[in-house]
Amino acid sequence: MSKEGTFLVIKVDLSKDFGESKSGKSITIASTEGNISVPGDDDIKIGLNIYKKK
Repeated sequence: MSKEGTFLVIKVDLSKDFGESKSGKSITIASTEGNISVPGDDDIKIGLNIYKKK
């Protein structure tokens, strides 16, 4: 099955700061905290972590 023309757009506010990562080596900006289903399609999963160096 082809899903040509179907896109997942992710918008993240990069100015956010959720504190130190669990390792303490970086600052967490955004996280799904594990894999989650893509809205509208439970067969597609995404896991996202965005961070910056301390």
